[in-house]
Amino acid sequence: MPNSTAHRLATFAERVLGAPLPVAVRTWDGERVGPEGPAVVLENRRALRWLLYAPGELGLARAYVSGDLDVEGDLADGFRRIWALTRSGELRRVKLAPRDWAAAAGLAARLGVLGLPPKPPAEEARLTGVLHSLRRDRSAIAHHYDLSNAFYQLLLDDSMAYSSGYWTADDPGYGLAQAQHDKLELICRKLGLGPGTRLLDVGCGWGSLLVHAAKHHGVTAVGVTLSAEQVQHVKGRLAHHDLEDRVEVRQQDYRELAGEPFDAVASVEMGEHVGEENYPAYAHTLFRMLRPGGRLVLQQMSRGRAGDTAPGGGAFIERYIAPDMTMRPLSRTLGHVEAAGFEIRDVHALREHYVKTVRAWLATLEEHWAEAVALVGEHEARVWRLYLVGGALAFEENRMGVDQILAVRPGAEGASGMPATREWA
Repeated sequence: MPNSTAHRLATFAERVLGAPLPVAVRTWDGERVGPEGPAVVLENRRALRWLLYAPGELGLARAYVSGDLDVEGDLADGFRRIWALTRSGELRRVKLAPRDWAAAAGLAARLGVLGLPPKPPAEEARLTGVLHSLRRDRSAIAHHYDLSNAFYQLLLDDSMAYSSGYWTADDPGYGLAQAQHDKLELICRKLGLGPGTRLLDVGCGWGSLLVHAAKHHGVTAVGVTLSAEQVQHVKGRLAHHDLEDRVEVRQQDYRELAGEPFDAVASVEMGEHVGEENYPAYAHTLFRMLRPGGRLVLQQMSRGRAGDTAPGGGAFIERYIAPDMTMRPLSRTLGHVEAAGFEIRDVHALREHYVKTVRAWLATLEEHWAEAVALVGEHEARVWRLYLVGGALAFEENRMGVDQILAVRPGAEGASGMPATREWA
């Protein structure tokens, strides 16, 4: 119907976007306008109030997390259609001109949407203090990683690896657990671990690498993390596997590391939390904590391709998932690593592996939706659904990448101690 709420909204949205609607819109009165396929469902007028006060990604995220906006059909397909317009250049940045604001206010008044701005969902991060200070970094890490050990145990495989797996087979029986095992084994081979090797894991998470390296390669190890929940979980795992005499876990910032250097250092998807200004100090710390001839494996996500202007991942990621996170192009990270004194020996792109990993996590979330809601609440579960759907698509479309960087601290005369061939391949 030309004068229906859905039609009015669709007409205004197409004018602001500068393109036809990529997905349909269905309003609270049941009217639907737009193409076949996924539909954005406005459950009530408050869904529009979110968008009125925060046009674009943040308003949409707030409306979705709160349950005032939903998606009918395939959420991933809806994301894919929107990003297709972005890539083609048809979809310009959502930024309302004065005349658009006037039109939006008039439409909002006619639809009964006007009112005070809704209070942002409680799941949104509210950090204070100096960016990347010790105190603020602890708060940022706690926001994401201290959510609930039980929730992460539900979402992840038994290794509790919360990073990209390494998928080495396409067999129907090969799944996430084996891919994570193969990733951990790949890291151990690249580091040349063996009995008696001293390993430092910076940002050790729930202890997946610590436990694997100690059990299967006989190392002694220290892991550090800012998350109190992770420290508690790792200590329980070490006791369960009788590894307390060989593996230590600390609640500690990388800036607080000191003491005798290690034979090998790993840092798996932790560098994203360091920040651009602090990254040189982070890279120098990894260098300082290695003995000459010691190896580093740095697994890290990258961003910045094709003129990307959201190094933190965008408004949704920055507010709900990983506040203060910074991703950069791979080339810039390599520059930091080299400037710290490392010799880079190998770079291994794992982008496609992350697509499979995130989709496996999403499938687990959907399969155990009721349990996830019971653990963290429906709003937080919706945050994770949005996060995983969008994340898988970002890796699939090469808007984000992830790489394993193998580097070595050369000896006094430049010797690397590395083999001439890739024995880990």
